[in-house]
Amino acid sequence: MKNKGLIALTPILVFLGVYLVTSILIKDFYKVPVASAFLLASVYAVLISKGTLRKRLDLFSEGAGNPRILLMVWIFILAGAFAQTAKDVGAIDATVNLTLRVIPGSMLFAGLFFTACFISMSVGTSVGTIVALVPIATGIAQEAGFSEAFMAAIIVGGAFFGDNLSFISDTTIAATKALDCAMRDKFKANIRIVAPAVLLVFAIYVVKGLGVSVDVTPEAADPLKLVPYLLVLVLAFAGMDVMLILSLGLGVNLLIGLVTGSLGWADWLSSVGEGIGGMGSLIIVTLLAGGMMALIRAGGGLDWLVGALTRRLAASPAAVSSPESAAAPVIAGSDRQSRRQRRGAELSIAALVSLANLCTANNTIAIITVGGIAKDISDRFGLDRKRVASILDTFSCFVQGLIPYGAQLLMASGLAGGCAAAIIRYLYYPFALGLVALAAIFLPASFRSRK
Repeated sequence: MKNKGLIALTPILVFLGVYLVTSILIKDFYKVPVASAFLLASVYAVLISKGTLRKRLDLFSEGAGNPRILLMVWIFILAGAFAQTAKDVGAIDATVNLTLRVIPGSMLFAGLFFTACFISMSVGTSVGTIVALVPIATGIAQEAGFSEAFMAAIIVGGAFFGDNLSFISDTTIAATKALDCAMRDKFKANIRIVAPAVLLVFAIYVVKGLGVSVDVTPEAADPLKLVPYLLVLVLAFAGMDVMLILSLGLGVNLLIGLVTGSLGWADWLSSVGEGIGGMGSLIIVTLLAGGMMALIRAGGGLDWLVGALTRRLAASPAAVSSPESAAAPVIAGSDRQSRRQRRGAELSIAALVSLANLCTANNTIAIITVGGIAKDISDRFGLDRKRVASILDTFSCFVQGLIPYGAQLLMASGLAGGCAAAIIRYLYYPFALGLVALAAIFLPASFRSRK
């Protein structure tokens, strides 16, 4: 029984073995579809689960039909339809032409990264940022001859900036609620980790862009065809739900198509169908992942992870007993053992949320899953709650940027017309964020927020 939870986690290893190992062996990440690897891992998960076959399949189906999973599916459907109709109406071409006229070639990469950071910070959704900007970035790539995966990675990296920091981000809300701390306090602690990472990546893009010249003469942009993306950004800034935004965007694309003569009714319907079809693989992966993760949770996989990471932790003698002191920056004990214990506690929290994220492929769900445990560890070891909330949020976003089956990378790869692994190799920001976050744990004096 002790190893029951560990066995329940093995479908993750099967997926990684099929997808990553095979891709490495054949030296081509494009030849191994994520859906194929997830299908094999899902079949394996069903086979090793307990109960009758019907019961296992029912549990798998319940996981695939989870409201959060289906919400992602609906967003994928609407995003695919919106992106394709916007492309066919000429919105991408118009936006690309305007961008190439406004931003000099040497600052193109840094400019796009800054734009993605600003928008994601404002709208609080990485998926919404990706939907709005990846088509533009890949359109620029096609015009200027850049790698589409590289340009998509710039946007995805900037999208994770806001996902981690924004006051209206689901991850920020989940982390601060779990640790019972104020959002502004978590932001102050978080920005000390994020700032070095974002400045480093911005500098990289500036350097990479120094020798870049865009050898194209952009055409004049039709102002009317700029409306679809401007609408998405404005409504997102206003806090409107992403599904409603995409639905309105579809209608606007139809109106612009009819007014400009670029897209008739029948053509619009065809474009909607083509966009939805282009998201088919992403939808299948999302459903398979949801079902497989349900079996892993039911088998005790996540519980085993939590137990394995917290089993050997002992309460610190400096542990606090009141909410007021728990929320204060720590800690009276300054001896080497206490520092080592606190560092171990913070590393355990980081590992907990990271592994939970691998198992759920959703950083918000990962934070919600382990948030209570993180608060308990925080109180037992006298950790700074806002610092722990920052660790939860930062490491969940770091891991979310590394998994090819996460919503952000699936969405970006679907819109860019490539594979998630090709984008991951260019994702500088999540890697920089993870390294700086580890440094913040091992060198806490440099990153600890001030009272």
